[in-house]
Amino acid sequence: MAVLNTASTRWLSGLAALLFVTGPVMAQTSPRWAIAIHGGAGVIERERLSAQQEHAYRQSLQKVITAGAEQLAAGASALDVVEAAVGLLEDDPLFNAGRGAVFTAEGRNELDASVMDGRTLQAGAVAGVRYTRHPVSLARRVMEQSPHVLLMGEGADAFSREQQLEQVAPAWFYTEARWNSLLDFLRSRELPLPQKPAGVDECKGDCTSSLIHLEGKYGTVGVVVLDTAGNLAAGTSTGGTTGKRWGRVGDSPIIGAGTYASNNSCAVSATGTGEYFIRLSVAKEICSLVEHRGMSLQQATDDVVQRQLTAMGGDGGVIAVSPKGELAWSFNTSGMYRARAAAGQAIEVGIFKDDP
Repeated sequence: MAVLNTASTRWLSGLAALLFVTGPVMAQTSPRWAIAIHGGAGVIERERLSAQQEHAYRQSLQKVITAGAEQLAAGASALDVVEAAVGLLEDDPLFNAGRGAVFTAEGRNELDASVMDGRTLQAGAVAGVRYTRHPVSLARRVMEQSPHVLLMGEGADAFSREQQLEQVAPAWFYTEARWNSLLDFLRSRELPLPQKPAGVDECKGDCTSSLIHLEGKYGTVGVVVLDTAGNLAAGTSTGGTTGKRWGRVGDSPIIGAGTYASNNSCAVSATGTGEYFIRLSVAKEICSLVEHRGMSLQQATDDVVQRQLTAMGGDGGVIAVSPKGELAWSFNTSGMYRARAAAGQAIEVGIFKDDP
């Protein structure tokens, strides 16, 4: 199983080779591999981000997309790259997934993730995970090492321990900005304030970062990949919504809503208000429009996000890749953290609506 080194600066080494052809349109050729990532959509506007925040987010997106591109260029499988790239985003406190996840009303981090293999249509997902450092890795183990698709809560964490995945204390996921956002949320609704998770007083470094931007009540990370063998895969991971109650679960671990991949159509990862994405089966709907209606990937993503989702009152966005290496994204919010790359084409990194 391929693993990307999160501490290394090797991601710079292949950048020159990846940038030797430029162009604004990603689907003019059929690249040998392609990848897109997102770090959530929401109220992301230039006037709301400081120059330091914008730089930090662009740098993080650049790091992940380049690492994934290097792995694909070396022949790594779509599933390995999805797992590794989502894992990098889960470790980055700037994003609402893994470390940096939002808190429930009870003051806990409850994490959701899913993966899907476009070659076999196998899928795995987890919801309400509290102790697994990389929920995306647990979702893959559910897919490959269990007879199930979706595990939740204590059972999912127990399976994670059986699979000997890395376990962490709840304080690992803590960031001060997300905690303060929870307190503001609860005070505005006159709800009781929970105690901080044990151990956060010793937290240093990234957990107190002032660079975290609160994009709204939700956020997600996701990756879609076409590998050199022609296979597609998708993965999504999230901390859910700030102040969520009653064991709420959104679209990220729901196959067909937040994640879907089929070699016959496309791979999709979504971010946004999950209740709407579930009701529309957004990820599967995009793939169906490509496979059964003959729409281009961009047409399909725009039809679902800009027309269907918007008409219902939902907000958010998607990233997608086709078996031909087409890359597309569409969002109806003011911004979405995003990046894409393909063999022989330039890396693109975007945040705001008017970015390429």
